[in-house]
Amino acid sequence: MRVRVRNLEAERINFVLENVDLPLANALRRILIADLPTMAIDIVNIQENSSVLVDEFIAHRLGMVPLISTACDRLINYNRDCVCLDHCPKCSVELDLNIKCTTNETILVTSNHLQLRSQEAQDTSGNFIDPPIGLSDDFGLPINYHLQDVHPITICKLRQGQELRINCVAKKGINKEHAKWGPTSAVGFEYDPYNKFKHTSYWYEQDEKAEWPLSANATEETPPDEGGNLPLDAEPRNFYFDVEATGALEPKDMLLMAFAELQNKLAGIVLALDQPAQQDGDMNNANLVEGMDNVDGGAGASGAQAVDDWGVSTSQGFDWQ
Repeated sequence: MRVRVRNLEAERINFVLENVDLPLANALRRILIADLPTMAIDIVNIQENSSVLVDEFIAHRLGMVPLISTACDRLINYNRDCVCLDHCPKCSVELDLNIKCTTNETILVTSNHLQLRSQEAQDTSGNFIDPPIGLSDDFGLPINYHLQDVHPITICKLRQGQELRINCVAKKGINKEHAKWGPTSAVGFEYDPYNKFKHTSYWYEQDEKAEWPLSANATEETPPDEGGNLPLDAEPRNFYFDVEATGALEPKDMLLMAFAELQNKLAGIVLALDQPAQQDGDMNNANLVEGMDNVDGGAGASGAQAVDDWGVSTSQGFDWQ
């Protein structure tokens, strides 16, 4: 496996995944979409809402605001796994939204009005819980809050006399639980830009080449010979990824997390396959020992061979460029 990054921006990464097969490339795509943890507002306590929008509308908008989640996979616990009574600095972030319109001018309430709130929480033993060491000062704040040239996310508008007083609790989660935890807004990949496998030859109306023009990725491969035949066992090996992030995670960090998660999933499959093999080996050992006396080493070989048949190394290295 080889990863070659072609373009890296603040919220986008374009790379080539080489020497892999299609199922593995698609698994990486699905992990980038649904399996990377981020922080998102999960609980909204509304003390005052005199705007024209109902509470549920505002709560939904707040939940969909991307929050800075750098290193939350390592430093923040899932709330369900934390030792605190409800929520604490080790599993959550609290934000306040307090704003009131006192003039004739309409106020536009945006994500930049969210402010971090210090937390004091206790564990089940009554000890105070300190925040994790290593979190950035802006952890949990809305993305792009410090950029003047980027318009923040609109939450609602307030006229004179209207007010919002809201306390929010952001927790760690993944996109499989809710879309608000998704770190990416779009993930796609392409393979076979010259259509060597004739996949697009079955889906066109009049002119195949006009309806399926060459993409920019065609420069990465050599054009095929006209009329040449492709081996029946040929498979795509290079995949051209384009990933757009929400801003909650840095694109390169997101890619590294995705590869780590992919390795964990593959290791879990290997271990699951090892267990029945080991059990079969143990049963064979017991049967051999029962039926054979004074035979040394005959029983252990069968079980060891069964385990070796499933042995797969999960320490696959990645070649970065």
